[in-house]
Amino acid sequence: MKLSFRWYGPEDTVSLLHIRQVPVIRGIVSALYHIPVGETWPLKDILALKARIEETGFEWTAIESIPVHEDIKLGNARRDLWIDKYCDSIRNMGKAGIPVLCYNFMPVFDWTRSTLDMKLPDESTCLAYDHDMISRVDIKKGTFSLPGWATAYEKDALIRLLDAYSELTEEDLWQNLGYFLKRVIPVAEESGVRMGIHPDDPPWSIFGLPRIICREADLDRFLNIVNSPSNSLTLCTGSLGPDEQNDMVRMTDKYAGKNRIVFAHIRNIKRTGPFSFHETAHPTACGDVNILGVLKMYHKHNFTGVIRPDHGRMIWNETGKPGYGLYDRSLGAMYIAGIWEGLNRD
Repeated sequence: MKLSFRWYGPEDTVSLLHIRQVPVIRGIVSALYHIPVGETWPLKDILALKARIEETGFEWTAIESIPVHEDIKLGNARRDLWIDKYCDSIRNMGKAGIPVLCYNFMPVFDWTRSTLDMKLPDESTCLAYDHDMISRVDIKKGTFSLPGWATAYEKDALIRLLDAYSELTEEDLWQNLGYFLKRVIPVAEESGVRMGIHPDDPPWSIFGLPRIICREADLDRFLNIVNSPSNSLTLCTGSLGPDEQNDMVRMTDKYAGKNRIVFAHIRNIKRTGPFSFHETAHPTACGDVNILGVLKMYHKHNFTGVIRPDHGRMIWNETGKPGYGLYDRSLGAMYIAGIWEGLNRD
């Protein structure tokens, strides 16, 4: 496996030199954050960032992510324009030799939390999701953004977007996802790129918007739309884990056994209600996800894809991007590497 670390580019408070001091990290997961959503990623920009990553001794193992334009998710008249641009971005990442693309198909919102700094008993802080708190938010009132959003919407733009989604059903979203996949997966195959869809986070509807990549049956349906290694999964334990029906050990065994996981996000969570949870340190004992069991399944199937420690707590008075500090993710990386070494020796 390629143990990697997410880096938010030159503006990240965590530098590549910091990451280099974590002895088990071999790869970097990053993106071009200056490109507007939907526009083609220029090859020269991809190559420039790749060179910067490689100068520090790393491999650029995965792009996370090239955002999917809302017109594609809505399936409106402009979707072909944006799909053509998306295909050009895939071709350019293929030319640059970057083999893995993580993306999601969540309407309007990316991963969403109600709190960025919930205090745990040890006085570290973590990301948390409280469904009651989210349900009380009036998203049509004023300028609004939630933790995890890639975009903050002005009131009028947000209302127009929500109105556009008001009559879109889950089945409509499935059909629009299928249309997208049937256009982009052949391009990914030709370009030597494997695409891994990221599950919805959290794995249920928020603000009445449809979400369709939430449970095992959803993953089965998704993989059957285009049966190709280039149409695969980013399996995120912390996104699927809040739904207790998602048995992460069994699902990892199933999809790794079929070679349909291309990217693994390792993160632990603690469920605090039917639709509420908070994030924890990575070890199994700290949360409700059997991380040891998950890693055993990856090892069982000789997983050679990309693995990264996902969201960490903020510890030791660190400041920075919530969920993406250096210290706790480094502890997570060492935990993953230690388990993997033990499994290799066994």
